[in-house]
Amino acid sequence: MEIYILGIDLAKQVFQLHGADRRGRAVHRAKVSRGSLFEAVRTLTPGVIVMEACCTAHHWARRFQSLGIEVRLISPQYVTPFVKTNKNDRNDAEAIVEAASRPAMRFVTVKSVEQQDILAAHRMRAILIRHRTALINQMRGLLGERGLTISRSPEAFKRAIPELLRTSADELTAFCQTLLAELLQHLTAIEERIHLIDTSIQAFMKHSALCRKIAAVPGIGPITATAVVGAVGNATQFRNGRHLAAWLGLVPRQYSSGGKSRLQGISRHGDTYLRTLLIHGARAVLRYVKGKTDPHSVWLQQMIARRGHNCTAVALANKNARIIQALLSGEASYVSPGTTT
Repeated sequence: MEIYILGIDLAKQVFQLHGADRRGRAVHRAKVSRGSLFEAVRTLTPGVIVMEACCTAHHWARRFQSLGIEVRLISPQYVTPFVKTNKNDRNDAEAIVEAASRPAMRFVTVKSVEQQDILAAHRMRAILIRHRTALINQMRGLLGERGLTISRSPEAFKRAIPELLRTSADELTAFCQTLLAELLQHLTAIEERIHLIDTSIQAFMKHSALCRKIAAVPGIGPITATAVVGAVGNATQFRNGRHLAAWLGLVPRQYSSGGKSRLQGISRHGDTYLRTLLIHGARAVLRYVKGKTDPHSVWLQQMIARRGHNCTAVALANKNARIIQALLSGEASYVSPGTTT
C-alpha cells in the first residue's frame, strides 16, 4: 500500500487520517490517539502530509519534517468547500486531501520555533496593552463621575493622576483615593511587564538580520519588523510584493462581473495586527513629511493633497509591504529613494 498524500484532521486527543495514492483514490483511513500519531505516520511513510493551518499544525509539521517527509499546511477556508455532505472528522480529513491536490492551491509556510517565540511576545504585549487601556478607561470613568477629567493619552493620565489625588480631597474620599491608588499600582505593574516584553522584542531585533534589514524602511520600527518576520519569515512563499500586500488586506476589494471591474476599499483580509502596525507606521511618517523635498516625500505630499491623510497612510503601508517582500526574499538592502549608489 503506497500512500502518496496523507491528510490529517488535527484535534486535541483523537486524529483522523486519510491516505490517498497518486490518482487520488483512498487507500487508508484510520483514527489514532495523540500519543500514537507520530509512530503511525512513521510507519505509513507517506510522500506528502497535509494539515489545516491551526494552532498545533506548526508543531506537528516540524516533527514530521524531522522524518524527511514533505509537509504542507493549508488554510481552513480553502478546505471548507471540499467537505462533502455532513461535517465530521472523516470527511474533514478527506476534504484536506482533496483541497491540497488542486494544482493552484496556496499553502502556509511552516513556522520555526523562533518565529513562534516572536509572535508569542507580540500576543502577550497586545493583551497587556488592552488591559492597560481598559484600566485607564475605568479610572477615567470613576474620576469623571466626580467631575474630574483627564486627557485620553496614557502619558497625560500618568502625569495628572497623582496631582488629582492630592488636590481633590473634597470630591475624592479617602476610600475612593485608596481604590484609585491600588488601580494605579496595578497600572504600573502592567507597564513594567510591557517594558520587559519590549526588551525581549529588542533582543529579537538585534539577533535577526532580516529584522534589521526591513527596519531601515521608513515607518518600520522594531515592533513592526519583528512582527513581520515572525509571521512571514523570508517571504519566499509570495511571488511578488503585491501578493504580500494582498495577504495583509492592503489592496482594493474587487467585486467584478460581466467584464466590468469594480474596486472598493481595502479588503482587510489577512493578519489584522500586521496591517494595523504598518498603517500606524505610515501615519508616523506622514507627520514629518511636510516641507521635505526628496522624491518620496513629494509623492506623499501630492497624495495627501489629492486623497487625504487616511488614503495616503494606506497607500504608504501598501508600498512598504511590497518593499518588505523584496527585502525578505532577496539579498538587497533598502536604499532611500533619490539616493545615489
